[in-house]
Amino acid sequence: MTPRTRLGVLGRPIAHSRSPQLHLAAYRVLGLDWEYDRYDVGPGELAGWVGGLGPDWRGLSITMPLKSEAMALAAWHSPAAEATGSVNTLVLRDGTIRGHNTDVYGIVQALWQQGVTEVRRVHVLGAGATATSVLAAAAQLGATRATVAARRPEQLADLARVSSAFGLPVDPTSWAAAGDADLVVNTVPGGVTADVAFQPEVMRRAALFDVVYDPWPSPLATRWTDAGGTVASGLDMLLWQAVLQVRLFLGVGDDDPLPDEERVLAAMQDALR
Repeated sequence: MTPRTRLGVLGRPIAHSRSPQLHLAAYRVLGLDWEYDRYDVGPGELAGWVGGLGPDWRGLSITMPLKSEAMALAAWHSPAAEATGSVNTLVLRDGTIRGHNTDVYGIVQALWQQGVTEVRRVHVLGAGATATSVLAAAAQLGATRATVAARRPEQLADLARVSSAFGLPVDPTSWAAAGDADLVVNTVPGGVTADVAFQPEVMRRAALFDVVYDPWPSPLATRWTDAGGTVASGLDMLLWQAVLQVRLFLGVGDDDPLPDEERVLAAMQDALR
């Protein structure tokens, strides 16, 4: 009996992850009897965990705090992973581990859904792994300048790779100093930004992309909407980065749609409701 194809999402904490609902919804529409589950894997454990996998494993979704370890583990990196230094997807095939970053694609698509198709200047709250993907996505949308508010100033050094790859100057600043930004992005979980006070004119002019989606709407997103501004949800990013992961796990091209992708997308959207 041929073993079932296995996939999963790895990280710590992991119980909150909605990736299994998304992926399993897609595979049901595609007629694939694939397994996809959550696995609690902490810092320093990724290489050993992956090394123990059998040939029935096809791919892994990687969440915090393992994205840098996944980057080091992969023998090949996609352009988005190379530019950000962050891997959130490992494709296991023919004895080779290939690393991808689907977060960048997910962010671009999430913003497109809200009509944000062009960005000049982006203001980012937080400077962790997600911030590198945000900056890469903003650069793809045409951004020429970025300001970043970091909880720990030393984190800003990790953004130099993206700044160099895209020629996007990145300047440190304070939390609410959005200036003339036309996109504000929150990457900081845990309610840290709940009390950050943006001016009403900033909230009306600039779109907000809040990566934090649990709970939703976040306090920051609620204030933004009440001020008449445009808000994009991290749930949309989660959805679209998973769509690209499914494409990669199936072996279709990055830019090629899945078979019956409209039905797949509808099923994945239903899984998030």
